[in-house]
Parts: sequence; structure tokens; C-alpha cells
Amino acid sequence: MAPRTRVRSTSLLALSTALGLALALVTGCGDSDTENSGGGEDTAKGRRPVVVVTTTWEGAFAKSAGAQDVKVIVPQSVHHAPDYDPKPSDLAAVAGADFVLYAPFEPYAAKIKEAAGSKAKLVEVNLDNDADKVKAEVARLGAMFGTPDTAAKWAADFDVEYGRVAKDVQAAWPGGKSPAVVSQVFTAWAAKLAGATTVGTYGPEAVTPAQLAELSAKKPALVLDNAHMSTGTVLPDSGAQQVRIVNYPGKDLDLLPVYRNAGAELKKAMGKAAP
Repeated sequence: MAPRTRVRSTSLLALSTALGLALALVTGCGDSDTENSGGGEDTAKGRRPVVVVTTTWEGAFAKSAGAQDVKVIVPQSVHHAPDYDPKPSDLAAVAGADFVLYAPFEPYAAKIKEAAGSKAKLVEVNLDNDADKVKAEVARLGAMFGTPDTAAKWAADFDVEYGRVAKDVQAAWPGGKSPAVVSQVFTAWAAKLAGATTVGTYGPEAVTPAQLAELSAKKPALVLDNAHMSTGTVLPDSGAQQVRIVNYPGKDLDLLPVYRNAGAELKKAMGKAAP
């Protein structure tokens, strides 16, 4: 009977070893999937954090920073996002978020703060498409989401594309000379993209008669109007070409087309401007 007992013990030991190896392989695969599942993964909880944003603008910042599960409250069809009144379903989405991104100028920010659940981290975002400010915000969000490498990779790609667009626009200067522009306060980034000389700004309120006279006297070639806060023709009878600048990205939450589209509009306007 001793040999049989020895064989049985040896078999049990082999089975135990095999099970241990299998468990180790399964556990190892699980760790590997967590590490390589992409940006926005909350490795501590084994899932991606839910990021709720008020508009596609904040959404594009979040996506650029590495977030993958992004929910937008204000529909893109709403032309002037600050006018939107959040529905109960919107506020319910906020309550289930890990991060809630909003801008201080949005009048419903107070409702968003109130609806956020106890676990949600409220993040105020500096919405400005100025290249340096965008990269700073994306880096900050990437650090919060635990995706700094994704944010850094996006910033590197952004630099390349922004440089290409800026070079293309500046090659279209009338007579090879930097154009003089008047810019709405939230479209100053587009003037920077164009390498333009800003001779005045206006807004966000409508231009007053005194401002109209002052800005027209500067003889700008272009007026960079904010498509989301337009008050019509800003400097009538001044001879300036008015350019419609769009700040908000589309449903794909891709920020780069905002710069490409602005570049295309600027080139078109400069082609009509007198040198």
C-alpha cells in the first residue's frame, strides 16, 4: 500500500502545482490587460473613470488628456451653450461621474456642482483655444486622470499640426505683410494662429458707438468674430473682412479641426483683404 500512497501524494502535488501556475497566468493576464487597456483607465478600481463634461469643448480637452469614457451634457446643436438648461437626466449623469468638467462662465455651473455625487471630482476648466493654454490644461487633466503619457503624446502631435496650420495661414498674408485685426475677446487665439497684429478687441458685450468709432479708426483688415456670441456685423462700413471663428469642437471631441477650420476661414478672408 505504501507505493500507492506515494503515487497518490505525487499526483496531488503535481495537480496543486499546475493549478497554481494556471492561477498565476490568469492573474498575470489580468494585470497586463489593465496596464494596456488605454488612456483613462483607473487601475486602482480596475475600470475607466467616467468623465462628464458640460460641452464638447471641455470634452475635447478631456479626450486629448486621455479620457475614454466621456459624456457630454449640452448637445452640439445648441448654438450658444451657456443658454442651455440642464435636464434631470443630465444631472443624473453628473451624479454618477468620477470627474465633472465645467467652465466658470457657464450659468448652469451651480446646478452642476449641486448635482455632482460625493465621489465626483469637480474640475473647473480654463476654456481658451490659445495653444499654450490648451496644452497646459490637457497636461493638468492627464495628471488627474492618470494618463500623463497620453496627454504628452497628444501635445506633441498638436504642436506639429498647429505649426503646419499656422505656417499655411501666414503664407497667405496679403502682400506678405501681417494683417491688422480686431478680435472678439474669445477669438484672440485665432489672431495668434494667423500671426496677425491685433489692433483692438471687443466683447463679450455688443460694440458700443464709441467702440465702433475707435476700432474702425484703426483700419483693421479683418474682424475675428465669435460664431457662438455673434452680434452681427461688428464694424460696418469699415471695409474689414469679418471672419467667423468657431471655438467648440464637434461630436468627435477632436480639437484639431477647430484650428484647421479657423485657418481655412482666415486664408479665405485674407484672399479678399486688400494688401
